Amino acid sequence: MTEPPLDPTGPDGPILRACALTKVYVRGEIEVHALRGVDLALGAGELIVLVGPSGSGKSTLLNILGGLDTPTEGQVFFHDRELTDLGEAELTAYRRRHVGFVFQFYNLIPSLTARENVTLVTEISERPMTPEDALSLVGLGDRMDHFPAQLSGGEQQRVAIARAIAKQPELLLCDEPTGALDSQTGILVLEAIEQVNRELGTATALITHNAGISAMADRVLSFGDGRIVDVRENAERA
Repeated sequence: MTEPPLDPTGPDGPILRACALTKVYVRGEIEVHALRGVDLALGAGELIVLVGPSGSGKSTLLNILGGLDTPTEGQVFFHDRELTDLGEAELTAYRRRHVGFVFQFYNLIPSLTARENVTLVTEISERPMTPEDALSLVGLGDRMDHFPAQLSGGEQQRVAIARAIAKQPELLLCDEPTGALDSQTGILVLEAIEQVNRELGTATALITHNAGISAMADRVLSFGDGRIVDVRENAERA
């Protein structure tokens, strides 16, 4: 079955826009308001960092932007296409062609080498990088033929980043990618994400508790109770 086409072309401006996003989860008789009217725009090549306490809405927002979840109210636009108006097949096409995901846990296949884990993505992508180029970009050019068990936690996460960016997505969404790592290793992983953003121009949204990444970002968005409560812009990225 052929996936329906999703044309990413559109007028100049943000590649992704969220308008008045609200997300309510109903658990029995209790309503949990995860998002309360969030507006957001993300430009090509931009790196934004989302900070805030657990439960403040950061992961819910990333899941909606990535087409993994849908809002209760509000709209999301990828270029000039309304994602919140798409069916499941079209959302699957959007995720597969245009979005790279990096999560806290690496989800590598233990029986495959780093190169083979990345190859799984490149074989189903329309315009992929080579696995070798993707791994070299995150500093693993000399570890391609190692299995996950032979890699440190930080190296495994960098393999996961290489896997996410090998299809050359326009959008990279990272949800606590350093959450399972010590602070020093986490910095290396964040630097790898920042390098991908600079070299590929991939619009990147990153959730992290590591304050060290803030200076690398174009904007830092602080969340509280389902809202963006503060936005700090860096005149120049470190």
